[in-house]
Amino acid sequence: MTKNDSVIDDKLHWYKDAIIYELHIKAFRDSNGDGIGDFQGLLEKLDYLQELGVTAIWVLPFYPSPLKDDGYDIADYYTINPRYGNLDQFKAFLAEAHKRNLKVITELVVNHTSDQHPWFQRARTAPKGSPEREFYVWTDDPTQYKDVRIIFQDFEASNWTWDSVAQQYYWHRFFHHQPDLNYDNPLVQEEIFKVMDYWCGMGVDGFRLDAVPYLFEREGTNGENLPETHAFLKRLRKHIDTHYPGTVFLAEANMWPEDSASYFGDGDECHMNYHFPVMPRMFMALQQEDRYPITDIFDQTPAIPPTCQWAMFLRNHDELTLEMVTDEERDFMYKVYAKDPKARINLGIRHRLAPLMDNNRRKIELMNSLLFSLPGTPVIYYGDEIGMGDNFYLGDRDGVRTPMQWSPDRNAGFSSANPHSLYLPVILDPEYSYESVNVEMQRRNTSSLFWFMKRIINLRKSFKAFGRGDMQFIPVENPKVLAFTRTYQDETLLIIANLSKHSQPAEIDLKAYKGYIPVEAFSKNQFPVIKENTPYFFTLSPHSFQWFVLQKAYTETDNKKTRPTLQANHLESLLETANQKALTENVLPAFLQKRPWYKGKNRTIYNVSIPQQTIIDTGRSKVLLQILEIAYESGLPQHYQLALAICEGPEARKLADENPEAVLAYLRPDGEFSVLCDAFYTLPFQEFLIKGMALAQQVETKNGNLRFKPFSPVKFRPEETTSVKPRIHTLDENNTSLTYYNAYFLKMYREVDRTINPDVETTSYLTTRDLFNHIPRYMGVIEWQLDKEVVTLGMVQELIENHGSGLSYMQERINNYIERILARDRAALDPYERYGTLTSPVSLEELPDSLQVLLGSHASDLARLLGERAGQMHLALASIPTKDFQPEEFSLHYQRSLFSAMQSLVREGFQSLQRNYNKLPDNIRREADDLYRSKDVILNILKSIYSKKLDVVKIRHHGNFHLDKILLTGKRDVVIQDFGGDPIRTFSERRIKRSPLRDVADMICSFYYVAYEGFFTNQHVTAEEQESLLPFARLWAFYMSSFFLKSYLETVKNSAFIPKNEHDLLILGQTLLLQKALYHFNVELNTRPDRVIIPLRIIEAIIKERREVKTSNSMMNTMQAGT
Repeated sequence: MTKNDSVIDDKLHWYKDAIIYELHIKAFRDSNGDGIGDFQGLLEKLDYLQELGVTAIWVLPFYPSPLKDDGYDIADYYTINPRYGNLDQFKAFLAEAHKRNLKVITELVVNHTSDQHPWFQRARTAPKGSPEREFYVWTDDPTQYKDVRIIFQDFEASNWTWDSVAQQYYWHRFFHHQPDLNYDNPLVQEEIFKVMDYWCGMGVDGFRLDAVPYLFEREGTNGENLPETHAFLKRLRKHIDTHYPGTVFLAEANMWPEDSASYFGDGDECHMNYHFPVMPRMFMALQQEDRYPITDIFDQTPAIPPTCQWAMFLRNHDELTLEMVTDEERDFMYKVYAKDPKARINLGIRHRLAPLMDNNRRKIELMNSLLFSLPGTPVIYYGDEIGMGDNFYLGDRDGVRTPMQWSPDRNAGFSSANPHSLYLPVILDPEYSYESVNVEMQRRNTSSLFWFMKRIINLRKSFKAFGRGDMQFIPVENPKVLAFTRTYQDETLLIIANLSKHSQPAEIDLKAYKGYIPVEAFSKNQFPVIKENTPYFFTLSPHSFQWFVLQKAYTETDNKKTRPTLQANHLESLLETANQKALTENVLPAFLQKRPWYKGKNRTIYNVSIPQQTIIDTGRSKVLLQILEIAYESGLPQHYQLALAICEGPEARKLADENPEAVLAYLRPDGEFSVLCDAFYTLPFQEFLIKGMALAQQVETKNGNLRFKPFSPVKFRPEETTSVKPRIHTLDENNTSLTYYNAYFLKMYREVDRTINPDVETTSYLTTRDLFNHIPRYMGVIEWQLDKEVVTLGMVQELIENHGSGLSYMQERINNYIERILARDRAALDPYERYGTLTSPVSLEELPDSLQVLLGSHASDLARLLGERAGQMHLALASIPTKDFQPEEFSLHYQRSLFSAMQSLVREGFQSLQRNYNKLPDNIRREADDLYRSKDVILNILKSIYSKKLDVVKIRHHGNFHLDKILLTGKRDVVIQDFGGDPIRTFSERRIKRSPLRDVADMICSFYYVAYEGFFTNQHVTAEEQESLLPFARLWAFYMSSFFLKSYLETVKNSAFIPKNEHDLLILGQTLLLQKALYHFNVELNTRPDRVIIPLRIIEAIIKERREVKTSNSMMNTMQAGT
């Protein structure tokens, strides 16, 4: 397969990213009770197809027909078979499909007609050689074209049939009742153009060109792939591109790859073509437990024009065709997949996918994973998404064309007709019976095959590489494992499949992707980084597959040219004037911009200086400890802690490969490979830090002392370093953390200041006074004493064994909640159902049973527990008997200052709205316009904060209280971490006393962000569905906030920091929540315009409530009014 980086037009080449759903009109849904499916029934089920995630519908022939070949024997190209409806109903279906962004592909049966077609009836009676007779191919010699194969050998003895009326033989490549059109007759070609124009004018998006290789006949040839056929297709394509651009030709050319690929031409014939040879080889590879059949057929597949596309399929309306295999392969396939001789027909097997897989769920999922990951556009056959069975006793190929199974009701919910009047009986086989295999039951079960198909379809739609990218097989020593990559532009996917019924190991050479992190596509879990010299090891369960997104571990490559080079032979030489200049002007500014903990990315650096630095001897190496001062063009400077070390030789190469983000510069370009790196990534410095804490060391420096001050005993265990190495955690956006021996957690602060660190201050007070036990226990601090000032460098805490953060836990719960919504009848759910207020919030048990089940008890339990722990935390903070923590009374003067800050926030937000208005999505702009007109209303709401003196106190609080600050201990409890406050504020600002309801507002916003982000990112929620489902996001956040608030208010009841008056509680709670929403509104406008809708909906809700109810409703009601 060649690399494909050509420019793709989303409108013209929509088929590249499509997922096609093939269906019979007669089999899908009967709307009028006559036992036969129809267009009205299909229209009624379009929402189902949209929910499944497909993007195009391939409708099998629906024209008037004797139906001797399931409609492929057409008697009239210009209308609808009355069994299926009429043209008006077809047009209505087409319009509704397009409203849902579903393309419609119809059949253009160009090779033959029915013998009942008026053209043929006319030809029979017309004189020999007349234009009418010449619409078809006639002869007096039935040995003509003797080299042409007979396709339906089970039914036809010759390609010629005698017609007693015409007194000649007529030509047919298929059944004798399907005479072939004569394409040597210009009138025939003209008629085909007319037919195509007729349906294009109606709005169809594509045509499947049935039996396209057989249009012309020439003596001495096999009658296939003739030059005349390709010349005609080029004419047809030129016409469609000129008059109906974006309309697709999908060729049915059941041939070997090189012949099949010829139907793409030079990109000027068919847009798409079925890859028939691949399909049976996927089944062969699975049965043989060997990847060779798949890799071999793709090796035989020639490159195709970049705008062309293969169509991939597992099953369709015909038999599992075995034409494009060897005789030996066909014999093998019959033995393993058609054990009953009745399952054989022609050169194939008449089975659906599930029976072919013995209804083995793992095998069905594995085959679908290949369908959706190999190059091409996947085609799904109706019913295979739920694992429908078949009935080959029905004869011909009707066994795989039975009614769609919608429900366990009569006739599988397909029709209200008498069961005896159905066009075909429903499946009654106990294993596949419609009573157990149907859409209704699988929709309700989120572990069903239907839900798996939804997930994999929506995941495929998330990556352009699947539809547009190249494919490269990766050699694996184990032949039972198939591995390949799909790459398009900057997107690379790694696909691994175990074709065996047993677990398999696989060592895969991924050195071409060294420094990349494999991220599992479904769960988004990160796997270890890929290294250059070590094969990547995978363990695969039976008949399993894994999809990975290969993401760069670092935004830079490891090419030396991407980093500066310093002339430094040892650490002391970094203190030389030239190197100091290079550090402050080039190396450090570039390094800082790429660090997640650096908060000045949106500010213009005026100057970088190093006011403090000293060399520390760790015993095994030296480290240059620095305090950087970053001055900006405006605003206060910031200070950051940095520790630099030199790594050499193999250690340096390993660091550059595995942690390229740690490298600041290359050293000595002409000597041994060495790098200047972040010392926190080096083992000697990591051990130095924990050893210093264990021994309570004081290390003299050039201008002060480095002091390790343990509060609780910390043990240095060098003997454990070989088995349990210190581990660095780089995902924290504010700090760099290290864990030791699964016992200690060392948080090294990147931003530092010559003042009290609020995180250390608060954590130590709560621990040492035993006031609040639901935090990681404080064990000591690392300080740098500089003259009379102290800079806090790090804090050691107990390492809490945990099961993840509150954020990840709630993200899982919101996904479960979305699945419950999608698995239920949407019409029966009320997203506006509301119980409870701010002053009287409700618990889960007070809600109706149906609402309790929908919301879920696990998320509700955590929200309740968080409310209780937050209340206990605030009570503890209010009880610390020191001046820095002692509560202070509100005053009107203070309340007026609050309004002043809020007023500035409003001004900044509306200025940002003006600047970023054009970046907003269209649907958000309309709401932003309404908000802009409501500026005075917002200010009036905020003014209520100083309408009267509030009888309440302010205290120290958490300051950054979000779900990601919560750790689940696994003992049905939580701990709260990171008391450092809002990282965008200065250290002194973080220590200011405020209402603890700010923490409450933070957590409520956190609930809303989790809810809305869940609906925005869930793979089952399509873009078209998002807006209609967002009220359910608000519903979930509303009740999680209610459960949290109820528990919180019960815990802090009668405390001095909560207003006793309900109206005062409403005023304070609403204004603080509005302030927080305005803050998020401003941030999102400047960073993520598509997420502005989250705070915008909260602001809108507050405005709406104030307009309707001024005093009695609560902040909780406010949330309900939104959306």
